[in-house]
Amino acid sequence: MDENLIVGMDTLDDAGVYRLTNEIALVQTVDIFTPIVDDPYIYGSIVATNSISDVYAMGGKPLLAMNILGFPIKKLDVSILTEILKGGTEKIKEAGVILVGGHTIDDPELKYGLSVTGIISPNKVITNANAKAGDLLILTKPLGTGIIGAAIKAEMLTQEDKVVKKACKYMQFLNKIASELMQEVGVNSCTDITGFGLLGHGSEMAKGSNKALSISASKVPIIEGIEELAKPDAVPGRSQVNREFLKDTVIFSDEIPVEIMEILFDPQTSGGLLISVERDKAQFLLDKIRSAGITEANIIGEVLDEPIGKVIVTK
Repeated sequence: MDENLIVGMDTLDDAGVYRLTNEIALVQTVDIFTPIVDDPYIYGSIVATNSISDVYAMGGKPLLAMNILGFPIKKLDVSILTEILKGGTEKIKEAGVILVGGHTIDDPELKYGLSVTGIISPNKVITNANAKAGDLLILTKPLGTGIIGAAIKAEMLTQEDKVVKKACKYMQFLNKIASELMQEVGVNSCTDITGFGLLGHGSEMAKGSNKALSISASKVPIIEGIEELAKPDAVPGRSQVNREFLKDTVIFSDEIPVEIMEILFDPQTSGGLLISVERDKAQFLLDKIRSAGITEANIIGEVLDEPIGKVIVTK
């Protein structure tokens, strides 16, 4: 393996990191997905936010982005494409990132994503594989976006519903501030919560760090109104995939309701950061994050020495 590859595929981290010099390393990531909301502008904005997030999770500074777009040109009006790209471009600018190009193909299924390049100091890389026993865990955004996306597809919700608008607000919120604050305070480990859900990404942190995570379900922030939607007909199929994949990894205490389990397995789009930070810094960091307007952030658990690789969920 190239000695300059600092982070590759071994720990299933959020982005790859490659050392260019002793002072600068390259952070590289890519993401793409189909619409989860009806509004094309909001969809584009969410995609850009989600794609850039991987660089923030590593403690990096995103610099450049390239659009990746599959568009059914014979089925959809070109105005939809324009709105998607407008939403993405405005969010890219908000992040201080430069859009340098991209590629579009005629595709029967609409999909949009970004390839994002950032930089970081080689000795300041924050991975998902360095959590320490005794650390506390901070989650910066509430869960439930996957369930809302599934409910929209099932026509149980529309773009005008209050819970959908609230979820879009979270999905469009950059993880930039939380990333900058965690770098300022100093943390041991971080990952962003996306398609594998809180428990899936938590499992990757536990396994990569050779530790265990203990999560208190009652402390996990969730989008208001989600519990009523966490039913079999509104749970995304990916949630069941996550549950099956993690059946030997996650240990639930007996008092956890099924609805809460579903939310913890729920695949997120543009979710928050899961941060592992030393116990004596945790409240200080949480206070700074909340003071910056990220009021839903909360301490949700801790890192244990064992059972290695497991995620324990208590009430």
